[in-house]
Amino acid sequence: MRTFDEIFAISADRKGGPDALEAMLDKPKSATDLAQIPEDRWLAQFTKGVFQAGFNWKVIENKWDGFETAFHGFDVDRCAFMHDEDMDSLMSNKDIVRNGPKIRTVMDNAHFIQSLRKDGGASVMLGGWASTDYVNQLEFMKKGGSRIGGATGQYSLRFLGKDSFILSRDVVARLIAEGVVDKQPTSKGAMKKVQEAFNTWMEQSGRSLTEISRVLAMSV
Repeated sequence: MRTFDEIFAISADRKGGPDALEAMLDKPKSATDLAQIPEDRWLAQFTKGVFQAGFNWKVIENKWDGFETAFHGFDVDRCAFMHDEDMDSLMSNKDIVRNGPKIRTVMDNAHFIQSLRKDGGASVMLGGWASTDYVNQLEFMKKGGSRIGGATGQYSLRFLGKDSFILSRDVVARLIAEGVVDKQPTSKGAMKKVQEAFNTWMEQSGRSLTEISRVLAMSV
């Protein structure tokens, strides 16, 4: 496995030099900043991620004001207690994407967020999760939430500003090239190897998962 500096050099060569590459790297929010995010924004981002999965993202963005209205600003307690009448109303609401199973995830993920309150709430619990244990955070979200494991969870956390890697096609291609995995990682064993590789690169570079993930993606 190459060192992070070696992979950075490959990416820099492709992107016009170290300074140009550096300018393309986003940094995650601090745990303190993440702790200030209201829980309704966690539910909103999870919902957006669920609806964008397998769908045209632009369509969801264009309808997003309708989603905010239909789900009452993603008030967690209100969404957690949706009734059959609410579902019927949402399924006839042309301002959102009328997909029953995905609509139901809003209620399920509201329940998940409520369950985190005993440990400080979503912003503290999820926002403060250690980067060195990121794959277990994804597993925790997969088990506790609805359709927010895998890529949806990765993108949701990234858009919220949480330190994260995204296993995009290019990132996986670099991981394969480095001998970390031999295909798209899905098993717990493969994800553990991915975490170990990222932890090594974090230790070598002092950089975040977010920055390393972007560098890997741009090295391909």
